[in-house]
Amino acid sequence: MEFSDGTGPAATTDVLIVGSGPAGAAAALLLSTLDIPNIMITKYRWTANTPRAHITNQRAMEVFRDAGIEHQVLADATPHDLMGDTVFCTSIAGEEIGRILTWGTHPGRHGDYELASPCLPVDIPQTYLEPILVRNATERGTQARFSTEYLSHRQDADGVDVRVRDRLTGQEYTIRARYLIGADGARSQVTEDLGLPMRGAMDLAGSMNITFRADLSAYVGNRPSVLYWVIQPGSNVGGIGAGLVRMVRPWNEWLIVWGYDINQPAPVVDEAAAVAIVRSLLGLPDIDVEITGTSLWGNNEMYATRLHEGRVFCAGDAVHRHPPSNGLGSNTSIQDSYNLAWKLAAVLRGQASPALLDTYTTERAPVAEQIVLRANRSSREFVQFFEVLGLLDAKDEAQMAARIEERKANTPAGAAKRAALVSAMELKHYEFNAHGVELGQFYESAAIVTDGSTRPAPTRDPELFYEPSTVPGARLPHVWVGDPRTRISTLDLAPMTRFTLLTGIAGESWVAAADKVAQELNVPLETVVIGPGRAVTDLYYDWARVREVEEDGAILVRPDKHIGWRSARLVADPYQALLGVLTKILGHGAA
Repeated sequence: MEFSDGTGPAATTDVLIVGSGPAGAAAALLLSTLDIPNIMITKYRWTANTPRAHITNQRAMEVFRDAGIEHQVLADATPHDLMGDTVFCTSIAGEEIGRILTWGTHPGRHGDYELASPCLPVDIPQTYLEPILVRNATERGTQARFSTEYLSHRQDADGVDVRVRDRLTGQEYTIRARYLIGADGARSQVTEDLGLPMRGAMDLAGSMNITFRADLSAYVGNRPSVLYWVIQPGSNVGGIGAGLVRMVRPWNEWLIVWGYDINQPAPVVDEAAAVAIVRSLLGLPDIDVEITGTSLWGNNEMYATRLHEGRVFCAGDAVHRHPPSNGLGSNTSIQDSYNLAWKLAAVLRGQASPALLDTYTTERAPVAEQIVLRANRSSREFVQFFEVLGLLDAKDEAQMAARIEERKANTPAGAAKRAALVSAMELKHYEFNAHGVELGQFYESAAIVTDGSTRPAPTRDPELFYEPSTVPGARLPHVWVGDPRTRISTLDLAPMTRFTLLTGIAGESWVAAADKVAQELNVPLETVVIGPGRAVTDLYYDWARVREVEEDGAILVRPDKHIGWRSARLVADPYQALLGVLTKILGHGAA
């Protein structure tokens, strides 16, 4: 294909992805899994060189399970049972102020997580996760080009011309794509070029990462966790008010987060200064430390209210920028791509109208807003620890230490401080056990067809607790089903490669209807009948408890495992009902 700029033949593809981080690499993997040609470019020579994101929640793990890479992630991850004892202390070797069981490891919460998903949260640093995503994407067809920098784009009615530069040779050339995904991070040039409307602010506070190696097993092995928060003079980080010692690999690879005043010149920390900071937060003045790197970053509170324009879509940190609190960054980025990939595939195959792509913004922009505000609120809630300890107006280090010590006193003031610390610790569940935030995302859009029901009112705190539902827009509930030899999740019944209709024996009339609709619309749609004597049995009768429709009813599951529609009972003409519903979901018209 020739272009008027004189560059000669240009590379062409269905989807060009800018960025190889969690959002970009996940988009490449998912599109290649769906057999959609794509090119992924990044200006860097390889994947992430610092651990950055690490908490990987159940929803992201479900995406990896659907993509067939869950076992690879688990092989490189720190398992769930080693994630839990988040500690607040004066130093790693110093006194504890308290600890909290996190990420669903408390016995009282563990059941919630086990019941909600076939997957548990794990800790896998971005340096380990990105290569898994990139490798599998390229094995399945993605053309990955490193050291290739996005310069600009120009879209028209049929596609997008993307100007790029080879950073090794300096050569510039054009890639012609039918669609462009900007997944180029919190400083996204694609988002800026597109002019997406943003709310909030960038660089509210400054933070420094220091990565290092040191054997801390003697100090943390009895209280395994991925996070140790240090409250001591000078450890203010990003406005949160605590230094952070984060496990990268148990128990000899670590990352320290150390705050600085972003309104002042950026600090220059040489190896001696880095070692001093590390030893201070560890409380071990003589420990052998190997510094492996330092980097600076800003705490942000910004999200896009629209995630695409025409044929250009943005995902991940490009459209939601926030501190690492709640561990929502990479997880939400991966889920952005999960939402977008099947829609692009359906449009590119001619199965869906381009109108379906508008629902990417409709469904994911509210999620972007929610997680940015939640993460920043969690950051600010650390202030309560300082208020309780009386540190906000402490005049000097000696007074700070005395006020921390006061919590031990057999005095009215000591008793009040101890009681207040209980409340302060309870508040941190909203950061470390926000199960409803992680799994309770609910979509309302033209790609969801209501059955007349409303989203059930929560019976427990909707941020802390996830409550399953099959109301259209909700994520398909997980329960175990199968046969006498095999147990599988209901989520496994609805792979990303198709629409899935779930019904019972009394609803077998839906099968022929679904087959006819699939053939007429040329859309992958399969029916799974759950019941005794069928390929899938309701082993524990849990499906009957959570399906919220009668046995002869039906639940239509989209490729991203959100409920697209449901029918409480078998209707007089199931073919017409399904045809109308699927036509509307695919953007072809009203049901």
